[in-house]
Amino acid sequence: MIEILEEVVHGRKIGRALGFPTANMSLEGYKDIERGVYRSTVEIDGVAYRAMSNVGVRPSVGGKELLLETHVIGFSGDLYGKKLRVTLVEKLRDEKRFSSISDLKEQLQRDYIICAGK
Repeated sequence: MIEILEEVVHGRKIGRALGFPTANMSLEGYKDIERGVYRSTVEIDGVAYRAMSNVGVRPSVGGKELLLETHVIGFSGDLYGKKLRVTLVEKLRDEKRFSSISDLKEQLQRDYIICAGK
């Protein structure tokens, strides 16, 4: 397990457009984390949530900067500026470039099912 404690920053709102809003965090200082999609957990205001996290540069949407993007399952609210502790529990797959946004969205839905425990 890997723990990351960072402040949530504004992103490009792509996750939101795909139906999976994310809390984005810089990974400066965490260069040794393997890129990919992880089953994760996040604690927000004393409540633990299941989550789905991506460590990478987001090649399917033209990203370049290494980021942690975390979709917090069952949470809605503003996290900008909050410091979150994200625990990467299990790597599900490597980061990859999808041939279409539709293919990316389908894979995110499959990842979500695993991370939500459904």
